[in-house]
Amino acid sequence: MKRQLPFVLVFIFGLFMMFQYFVPHEISEWIYEFLLDWIVIIGIFALALGLWSLFRVSVDKIKMRKDNWGYSYITLAGLFVMVAFGFTHRVADAWGLYFIWILLSLLCLGSLMQLRAATNSRQKKMYFASALILLILSTLVAVFDDTWRFYFYTAEGLENSMFRAFFDYILLPILSTMFALLAFFIASAAYRAFRARNVLATLLLLAALLVMIRFNPWIQGDEAWASKASNWLMNVPNLAAQRAIVIGIGLGIVATALKVILGIERGYMGKG
Repeated sequence: MKRQLPFVLVFIFGLFMMFQYFVPHEISEWIYEFLLDWIVIIGIFALALGLWSLFRVSVDKIKMRKDNWGYSYITLAGLFVMVAFGFTHRVADAWGLYFIWILLSLLCLGSLMQLRAATNSRQKKMYFASALILLILSTLVAVFDDTWRFYFYTAEGLENSMFRAFFDYILLPILSTMFALLAFFIASAAYRAFRARNVLATLLLLAALLVMIRFNPWIQGDEAWASKASNWLMNVPNLAAQRAIVIGIGLGIVATALKVILGIERGYMGKG
């Protein structure tokens, strides 16, 4: 019964979502929107599960002293601090309180990690008590000071200056660096792919060179031969290939959905 019930639910809701698209009735559309709201709710719980999984994996990595385990401390600290700043709003200069609160919060996080790694009941009680005390102190610093306010149901928490500073001056440069490194990997892959080993590779090389010549600053105007040839390549053979790929992906999605609805594909149920 435990395995049959999910299959029945998937079959019922899968068929409903399939036929709902072809039934433009108010009740059908209302049920459809209601189910979409539930998808958002499930996504929020999935996000919480992902955060807990990140916490457990990082703690286990630190505990087992795996490769680059020191970076797990930075991951946990960044996760904890960004979540905390996301729910707070700074309304006055209180940098001292900020750093005190961050220190208490990180000490609380460290106590929780030590609690997970404790081997006997005495150590567990000691780390649990220290984590609870540090949590209470950090909460008192945040709540009972006039320069802090908590927003749990609005987007005003995103206005926190420290949240914006961490996002603008740490996260964005890291993302920019990652995308900049991708350019070198793309160039390396293009070099391997464009070597004229056979007829198809030669055609790919010539098409790529023609498209790159199109963006040469010395070739100006849409009347140039390179521009016309490049536009033809992008709008005729390239677009035809893209449409074929999209059609294939669509057929694959339909086939996979039917396999899931009919119970043929059961990978989402896990092992056993």
